[in-house]
Amino acid sequence: MSTSTVAPSTSAIVTEAGVRGEGREPRRPFKKYFRETGWRHLVGIVVGVFALFPLLYIFSASLNPGGTLLTANALFSNFNIDSYVSLFTSSTHPYGAWFVNTLVIGLITAVCTVLLGALAAYSFSRMRFTGRRFSLTALLVVQMFPQMLAMVAIFLLMVTIGDIFPAIGLNSQIGLIMVYLGGALGANTYLMYGFFNTVPASIDEAAKIDGAGHARIFFTIILRLVAPILAVVGLLSFIGTSSEFVLASVILIDPDKQTLAVGLYKFISDEFSKNWSIFAAGAVLAAILPVALFLALQKYIVGGLTAGSVK
Repeated sequence: MSTSTVAPSTSAIVTEAGVRGEGREPRRPFKKYFRETGWRHLVGIVVGVFALFPLLYIFSASLNPGGTLLTANALFSNFNIDSYVSLFTSSTHPYGAWFVNTLVIGLITAVCTVLLGALAAYSFSRMRFTGRRFSLTALLVVQMFPQMLAMVAIFLLMVTIGDIFPAIGLNSQIGLIMVYLGGALGANTYLMYGFFNTVPASIDEAAKIDGAGHARIFFTIILRLVAPILAVVGLLSFIGTSSEFVLASVILIDPDKQTLAVGLYKFISDEFSKNWSIFAAGAVLAAILPVALFLALQKYIVGGLTAGSVK
């Protein structure tokens, strides 16, 4: 018995394979597109321009050799890098030392804030002791009063400490770091406490069954699980200390020990020698630090927005 093979027709092949573009959705009319999603794109563009314009203006002012902001209204009409060169060649304004001081003070404060805040948050979250609820409430109430109110008291305290321990008293960078740590510990502890509560306590119990203590659980298990909130607190602490002006100007007296926020103010505080161009150049370079840190911690920050519910 013979079998015959019939070649499929061209129309059958086209029907089986399908026509290119057959599964695409039809193009929406412009009015429907704008009503559903287009207006969101427009709002995003407007907000982006609104946010970027001040940055472009400051960068344009830093390239303007006139030294004033009035002559910088035309963006990038002049292009001169003398302001950036003057930052590192001035004998009365040691910008390089200010940059290093800000980097050192900011990083040390951020690391110590994260470590101390995490230790305190772990204690409040996992341990039960007398005065726990009162301490949490006290931390929240103390944050209602800005650190500015304690400026005079902090100054007198630093003067007194300096008479006994000059290394941590007035005109000491270590003393300024300790003041920053005392002011930031409360808010960051309360912030971390809420995130620590999202970590299941069963993890601690399983580790305790294996013989782990609180220290081992904290450093080897918990810190890895709460990495997003640690990154957020570290970033906020670094940005806050880098841009802080009042306490840094009160405690640090010598120009070589001051930070960028205090040092840059000198370019525009003199009555007869205000130079906004150099000030803008210094501000542009100072922005490199927080931007670089933000980019380095971006994946942890984005993950921290949703990671707390799936620990």
